[in-house]
Amino acid sequence: MNVIDRRTFLKTVPAIAAVGGVRAQSPADTAPFGQDYPHLDAQTTGQWWEKPASTVPQIIDMNVPRDRVVAFALYIHDAGVLKMTAQLYPLLPNERREAWLEIQRDGAWKEVARAPVEYPGWSAHFRVDRWDGTKPARYRVRHGEKASFEGTVRRDPLDADEIVVASLGCNSSRTKGARPEIVQRLLRQDPDLLFFSGDQTYHHTEHTAGWIEFGLQYRELIRDRPTVCIPDDHDVGHGNLWGEEGAHSTHSGGADGGYFFPAAYVNMVQRAQAWHLPDPVDPAPVRQGINVYFTRLRIGGVDFAVLEDRKFKTGPMNAIPPMGPRPDHITDERYDPKAIDLPGLQLLGERQLRFLRDWTQDWTGAETKCVISQTAFCGAVHMHGKPDNRLLADLDCNGWPQRGRNEALREIRRARAIHLCGDQHLAATVKHGIDEHGDGPYAFTSPALVNTIYARWWHPKDERAGENRVQGNPLPWTGDYLDGLGNRISMMAYANPEDLEDEKKRADGYAVVRFKKKTGQVIFECWPRFSQGEQFPGWPITVRSEDNDGRRAVAWLPELVIEGAARPVVQVIAEAGGEILYTVRVRGNRFQPHVYSQGSFMIKVGRNRPDAVSLIGLKASATQDAAGTRKIEL
Repeated sequence: MNVIDRRTFLKTVPAIAAVGGVRAQSPADTAPFGQDYPHLDAQTTGQWWEKPASTVPQIIDMNVPRDRVVAFALYIHDAGVLKMTAQLYPLLPNERREAWLEIQRDGAWKEVARAPVEYPGWSAHFRVDRWDGTKPARYRVRHGEKASFEGTVRRDPLDADEIVVASLGCNSSRTKGARPEIVQRLLRQDPDLLFFSGDQTYHHTEHTAGWIEFGLQYRELIRDRPTVCIPDDHDVGHGNLWGEEGAHSTHSGGADGGYFFPAAYVNMVQRAQAWHLPDPVDPAPVRQGINVYFTRLRIGGVDFAVLEDRKFKTGPMNAIPPMGPRPDHITDERYDPKAIDLPGLQLLGERQLRFLRDWTQDWTGAETKCVISQTAFCGAVHMHGKPDNRLLADLDCNGWPQRGRNEALREIRRARAIHLCGDQHLAATVKHGIDEHGDGPYAFTSPALVNTIYARWWHPKDERAGENRVQGNPLPWTGDYLDGLGNRISMMAYANPEDLEDEKKRADGYAVVRFKKKTGQVIFECWPRFSQGEQFPGWPITVRSEDNDGRRAVAWLPELVIEGAARPVVQVIAEAGGEILYTVRVRGNRFQPHVYSQGSFMIKVGRNRPDAVSLIGLKASATQDAAGTRKIEL
């Protein structure tokens, strides 16, 4: 198959006519991704209203009454900018390909933005600058004479002590219909942010139809609260994805690295799911013209780094020695994990690592920090697909390549951030270890919303608890372990399926994370889909933000007494190698930095970045009392 590049794609799609945003149907519309890909999005392209052109069974009815063509909308606002994506059903040839956004002010509706309806994909995208995030606002997206979709743009809850995040993913398309038990409970729990970590749809070649199906299932949640959606492998048509910076994949399993389908299809998926995120921090496309979206987002003083942990990752095929029946599966227990941790292999890629380094040092609008991405930075899984299929390691997780994993975790640790993700179809809370067990951040992998595709289990072969098992936890296999890639992890809790044939025992569900800003506590909750009020065994789990850096303090620097700022930012740097040990926003105006070795250190202090005052040549003391005190004026 030939890959259509972005320039060729743009030439194949007629420009929107200048008059009234109307575009007529044309022959090019029947193959918007090129003649080699006529099957992509066939249920919503071409003459979609006449007959199914797809090999996939009809997902939902696309020919809805014309007053219902606006299916749903997603929004985010941050730093004075509101961005919203409206998803429409496919339009007929004589309908305007234009939608507009209205805000209710003083009891009247006022238009604030107008946008074309993009084809393929049928999404419209609105940007409103100088948005006042301190006030809620009713909105409605309109199309034509009668179609509209209404909701509320929430105010930024900066004054709330608790910020609640719902973490959701893996929404199996094998189970059709509504998700009332999830939606109704989450409406009661009322999260401040929804985070969909990927695999919103598993329809692979029919993203738009599958995406509309997803939106209908969750729109009562989405319409009234900020929502992050990041596409994962199934969203772009893969079982597994190693993006290889946008290369083209030709291997049936994708293990050679890259994307099966043209950039136009990948960009359509990302546009639908992620355009409404804050602007990407480094927007240059990768190969084939595939766009990026990694960025930062602040909600109520919680600062989220949104990562793309698939896009830059190296494919394992021909990059490492084969260790199993597939390039990405390791079954030989005699193998040396170092044999596949080779120089040059990428995980996040240098661009995202640069972003993380800057993000950890910039605390503007932030009280605490959190990283969100698609999958876990470890292989906290033993059984794959069925309970008798044991794998030593799966290279689809972010536990490989190990050097890239450790680089990422060191950056996350510097800000004492937690990590939220999905993908693994197995709920798990772990504490990462980098150089020793427990010295890294906490991470919470949410369960699959609907766990009918490739379930997984945590089940150590010797069926023994690890060292430092979690006291009082009813689960038998907690404590310190090495995953199949040799990575150190401390298992805090896991939710294995009991019976895949019983939907109430498949371990379907979602995660809720509560950030307590005053105390720095973070509470992990794990809710079964059909819960009657109980969480999965082993949860809830409460940790402190400072515990995300688990290195042992061996020495102390002078206690800082900081005047002129209520909660300043403090950074500690080892002068010998220039390593930033951590950058944190402190509680109050007194803070005594600890360090992890003897030597000479630098402290930087500022209001939002450590850029106002520097203290150099500070010698570490073995005890807190001996370190003394230093006064700083900001």
